[in-house]
Amino acid sequence: MRAAALCIAVVVSVACSGGKSRDSAAAGDSLTERQRDSILAQSRIPGAANVGRAQRAADSTNARIRATDSVSP
Repeated sequence: MRAAALCIAVVVSVACSGGKSRDSAAAGDSLTERQRDSILAQSRIPGAANVGRAQRAADSTNARIRATDSVSP
């Protein structure tokens, strides 16, 4: 169920991107993608909490990768 909601959130965010490239979208935007996702995660939109959960999961994975890299010779 959570995976389906996360997939829907990703599909909606990609569909709403307007087809702009990342560079052209970033030039006119003052918020980063992470900031926009954080704002979305705190909204009352159904399923928005899944965005926050996905961010925390990505942060956890990145932390584990960095820890593993620092241990490796």
